[in-house]
Amino acid sequence: MTIQPGDSIPAATLMQATAEGPKEVSTEALFKGKTVVLFGVPGAFTPTCSAKHLPGFVTQADALRAKGVDTIACMSVNDAFVMGAWAKDQGITDQVVMLADGSAAFTRAMGLEFDLTARGLGVRSQRFVLVAKDGKVSHVAVEAPGAFEVSKAEAVLAHLS
Repeated sequence: MTIQPGDSIPAATLMQATAEGPKEVSTEALFKGKTVVLFGVPGAFTPTCSAKHLPGFVTQADALRAKGVDTIACMSVNDAFVMGAWAKDQGITDQVVMLADGSAAFTRAMGLEFDLTARGLGVRSQRFVLVAKDGKVSHVAVEAPGAFEVSKAEAVLAHLS
């Protein structure tokens, strides 16, 4: 079942690329006591993710923070090295926290997995965005396959207004 408003963020460990190597990030530490926008993408370096989704959140980071968002995080079912390389390629500094869910455990726990095995891509994350306040989901929007409307940064800003 897909995570819904009112649900708690599942406990999981994600990975983040750092200068010292991959670092574990618990969902408890990420979400506790904060307002977090988490958006999930099917894959790092993929066309829509690289050209529109991630850049939109970078561009709107200040506006989201002005609406009370403490952390903006991007997650993909990739490893921390891929997410680190994608961040470098996209010029990401501190605007967006880049998180890897390499085994899709967190993605599955939220019910947001998308099986693309038949296309040679394995299990991926659906394209989504959620807002959580102190670990409780207040908003979630999942894109239809191939769509890019409800998970845009602008849609989150409209929700937060």
